[in-house]
Amino acid sequence: MSASGAVEPGPPGAAVASSPAEAPPSTAGPLFRPISAEDEEQQPTEIESLCMNCYRNGTTRLLLTKIPFFREIIVSSFSCEHCGWSNTEIQSAGKIQDQGVRYTLTVRAQEDMNREVVKTDSATTKIPELDFEIPAFSQKGALTTVEGLINRAISGLEQDQPTRRAVEDATAERIDEFIGKLKELKRVPSSFTLIIDDPSGNSFVENPHAPQKDDALVITHYNRTLQQAEMLGLQAEAPEEKLEEEDLRNEVLQFNTNCPECNAPAQTNMKLVQIPHFKEVIIMATNCENCGHRTNEVKSGGAVEPLGTRITLHITDPSDMTRDLLKSETCSVEIPELEFELGMAVLGGKFTTLEGLLKDIRELVTKNPFTLGDSSSPNQSKKLQEFSQKLDQIIDGKMKAHFIMNDPAGNSYLQNVYAPEDDPEMKVQRYKRTFDQNEELGLNDMKTEGYEAGLGPQR
Repeated sequence: MSASGAVEPGPPGAAVASSPAEAPPSTAGPLFRPISAEDEEQQPTEIESLCMNCYRNGTTRLLLTKIPFFREIIVSSFSCEHCGWSNTEIQSAGKIQDQGVRYTLTVRAQEDMNREVVKTDSATTKIPELDFEIPAFSQKGALTTVEGLINRAISGLEQDQPTRRAVEDATAERIDEFIGKLKELKRVPSSFTLIIDDPSGNSFVENPHAPQKDDALVITHYNRTLQQAEMLGLQAEAPEEKLEEEDLRNEVLQFNTNCPECNAPAQTNMKLVQIPHFKEVIIMATNCENCGHRTNEVKSGGAVEPLGTRITLHITDPSDMTRDLLKSETCSVEIPELEFELGMAVLGGKFTTLEGLLKDIRELVTKNPFTLGDSSSPNQSKKLQEFSQKLDQIIDGKMKAHFIMNDPAGNSYLQNVYAPEDDPEMKVQRYKRTFDQNEELGLNDMKTEGYEAGLGPQR
């Protein structure tokens, strides 16, 4: 028997072919033919199944049909002749759509209650006026009407009411009150909103005026979120690797070290920070539990810039003290009004505010051991006192001054509070480094091109 042909009954007494070669050629059509939802001759398919209420044998009928101006769906219906239990479900006969869909229907009259609705398993139903929501996957898909959706919700709430009245009477009363509101809603005493939000894009609300526009119905298509795609089983778990990398980047890393003061074991915390409108820096902080010593240091997270940077800020207001500041190890600081200059590597790298750096400078200068005690002279003490007073005036905003940061490596930063616009009180200059500056940075002997020629074997 051929798989592509049908078996025709022969006349009585006809001999059966002894071999496939003796069988007459088949003239019947194909055994299977494609089905279409628009086929008017199509009949429901019946399959045996068990009743979910009494567990007796019953029959489920399946029918492929098409909703006008929508798409094909499969309608399944079951009715038990023993206990009377019935159930109707729908499933989309097509694929999950490229976008999710949200139907917002304003129910204004009784005619709107008769609109056909396709609600899939993944759809969420909301009625904002009652603060009512049916979550996704809490109900099976259904081909029904707006009134049918409300009736289904009422049936679901009434199902366990006898048990609630016996256990929690107050809760049962509140649910009875809410059921009354849903039943009142069916009479449409005033307009209300029905929202069906389906990430799969396979739900549907009828437009009785199609193909004309329906003023009461708003259809919105949207891109699914990662969570919605995972809920539908569309997104693999591969993107979690990227999330883990980002989380690791945002973590504070720790490594063991020794305290620079007492040499006791301590831990240093390290974190990579992105400074807005600048670059990434590495902040390291050590806190010794043995002696209480604390230290912090900042390293540039990038390479040496092609040009050096000279930043000049005219301090005119106390709010300037709150500007974020990054001073690298290669940056020198000048305050012309105080005839003060701080050389490279002094105070190390710091990520602080302008006020914080000025206070560190004051502490560094005033607590110099060579200017204190018996080794100091009256003139030195007087100059230090005057310097400290003027620095306090600058910090308090009582004295205007210029603050200059000169970094040949180009890795220092002073916050521009007007960003992305130019700061009228701050000037940033880019300049070409001198030979001596490149020598201090170790760039003169650094060879980044054509170095392969010098790697050959020595003879």
